[in-house]
Amino acid sequence: MNTSEHSTDYLAHVLQAKDDQWREHLLEEHLREVADLAAKFAAHFGGEQWANAAGIWHDLGKYRKVFQSYIKKASGYDPEAHIEQGLGRVDHSTAGAIYACQQLKGAGQFLAYLIAGHHAGLPDWDKAEAGGAALSHRLKKGRDKGYLEETLTAFIPPDILKPDSTKSPLSKPLGGEDGLHLWLRILFSCLTDADFLDTERFMAPEKAISRQAEWSMSGLKKQFDTFIAKKISGSTRTDVNIVRENVLNDCRQSALEMPGIFTLTVPTGGGKTLSGMAFALEHAVKHGKTRIIVAIPYTSIIEQTAEQYREIFGDAVLEHHSNLDPDDIEKETARSRLAAENWDAPIIVTTNVQLLESLFAARTSRCRKLHNIVNSVILLDEAQLLPPDFLQPILDVLRLLTEHYGVSLVLSTATQPALGSQKDSFGTTRLRGLDAKREIITDVDALFERMRRTEVIRPLDLSIRRDWASLAKELEAYPCVLVIVNSRRDAYELFSLMPPGTVHLSALMCGEHRSAVITEIKKRLKAGIAVRVVSTQLVEAGVDLDFPVVYRALAGLDSIAQAAGRCNREGNLERDGKLVKGKVVVFVPPRSPAKGLLLYGEQATRSVWHGQESDLLSHRLYERYFNQYFSQENPDKHQIMPLLTQASRYGMVQFRSAAQRFSLIPDSGVSVLVPFGKEGFKLMDQLRYMGPERWLMRKLQRLTVNIYENDFKALRKLGAIEELQPDIWGVCVTNAYDQQLGLLTADVLNKSQPDSCVF
Repeated sequence: MNTSEHSTDYLAHVLQAKDDQWREHLLEEHLREVADLAAKFAAHFGGEQWANAAGIWHDLGKYRKVFQSYIKKASGYDPEAHIEQGLGRVDHSTAGAIYACQQLKGAGQFLAYLIAGHHAGLPDWDKAEAGGAALSHRLKKGRDKGYLEETLTAFIPPDILKPDSTKSPLSKPLGGEDGLHLWLRILFSCLTDADFLDTERFMAPEKAISRQAEWSMSGLKKQFDTFIAKKISGSTRTDVNIVRENVLNDCRQSALEMPGIFTLTVPTGGGKTLSGMAFALEHAVKHGKTRIIVAIPYTSIIEQTAEQYREIFGDAVLEHHSNLDPDDIEKETARSRLAAENWDAPIIVTTNVQLLESLFAARTSRCRKLHNIVNSVILLDEAQLLPPDFLQPILDVLRLLTEHYGVSLVLSTATQPALGSQKDSFGTTRLRGLDAKREIITDVDALFERMRRTEVIRPLDLSIRRDWASLAKELEAYPCVLVIVNSRRDAYELFSLMPPGTVHLSALMCGEHRSAVITEIKKRLKAGIAVRVVSTQLVEAGVDLDFPVVYRALAGLDSIAQAAGRCNREGNLERDGKLVKGKVVVFVPPRSPAKGLLLYGEQATRSVWHGQESDLLSHRLYERYFNQYFSQENPDKHQIMPLLTQASRYGMVQFRSAAQRFSLIPDSGVSVLVPFGKEGFKLMDQLRYMGPERWLMRKLQRLTVNIYENDFKALRKLGAIEELQPDIWGVCVTNAYDQQLGLLTADVLNKSQPDSCVF
């Protein structure tokens, strides 16, 4: 064993190599490397002094004698090292936090959040609802126990105790008091990613090597331009395709404007996916942006969009979500897994939830990517789906990114929401919005007029409800029709009354099942084979279906517009040799949605449509609609911003509590594995006996269905599901998953006796 010859050889990490020789990662070396790398990351927003100081002091507590004994004993490097009996993990972060406070007075408190939290996550300043050790308490405990005094008995190089970065006045936090939380969170990202990467270089050098890849935005733009030129030359010159080319040209032209906030208002089917990327690439090359982030609301759309981008850019695209097939090498490589940790790729395709929750996160793993958002272009797809009860914190953080961190934001949708500042009837600001927006499309009115491919028919009296039986009878007149309803229950009830051969789509079907059904629907439509489909809202965005007739249950105006986008999508519908419009019929279902966003949308539509007999989906209605829609909910209902800004002037931020409250899917339900397809039960059986191996869980991701807690409890009571591994549940009877309907709820399943367990 190689023992340290000098008292100054303090250890940060040790590793026993394959040849049984011990390798030492010296603490002094680790501190300097992390400081340099963190400063490099933070240079993009002028925070290099802060990041350097945080890096040089983040592991200062590892100089404590008790830590050096602990690391040698626990690793096996020196089994004879003495540590106190019963001593668990040794606190190595509080000493550096205390030292920062001592050296930099008030400014040191900012660094204390970063240093104290670099493993456990950003803490609350004081006691709050989220639990965990508050920073103020940790600092007091560390002072009482003499952590810093013990640390300073070691021989520590003077340039570590007094780095150059602290010898001149530190820059002011970006965004002032209201922006302190984001500034600290992004600095925290610089520190934690630098710490991870430097540790990885020592502990797993093969991983560090696999991270290395070089891309340029100009090179990616050339690939894109080649693809588009080939696509245009091979396309039929239809009216819709000509409109798409015009949209593309507008995007390229507007991309030359100065960075900031843009809106991309394009009707469904107008080519936003490719045109938005054209804007992002042109803008990135023109203004030196380093990354393009495409945030999409639904996983099903992410898969489709990422596949389209991957066809153009190859492995420059990182698809960051859970539904990945491990056997598909193009979808997941060793590097893409690593890049997902810190978004170190030029093109990121992710969910709105992943992006937005990360911007309010406290956990190290969720924050680590944030510095790679700096100086990027963010394409926020289907921007109308931003949740009204979280709207204020979302708009605040997006504004901070565009004003202080070099981000250009594109709000892309067919139904542009009203996201400007709003005042109530007393003149008090109700919503701090995004006011400095520029529209990318030259003439939105003309674009929507050219893309008008449907006529919308609404009931004269919106108070008269339809029953499912009469609606089913009416639908029989159409051999090819799509009906979209508001809930899984509605879809089941209507489907049960429809003629044989009708197709059902809902989220009670696993992802693999839905994909197979949608693929079959597209084949039948393309071949001109009649098909009737009853679906929930899952087909309303990103699913390229093209029906001659679409029925839509009364809902939010944006949902109705999205449904209309599945009707006569390509504008090719003919009758008697002439092009005609598709037919969109809005009906009032037997019951309104439960209280919540769906109900707010329905009520806002009723309000906007009052007295409106024609042009029911005019884009000019959306400002009124969204003002009404958003006004029904407190834009900071969960009181997140007070936790982050109320006492920020005193350096007091409640990071952990805010992160806990900022949960965009508070009741995501319970995931249940289902036996769809030939391998369903086989894979679940492998899980039971092999355990949750990574490759297996990846395959099973596509066989999951999320159900509400009460449905889960009812199915469990019935004996239809069981625990296959700790906290992993699966269907265990053969008739609980229907090949048309998906997972059957207990009330449906109760109508027949469950078959015996197949396991």
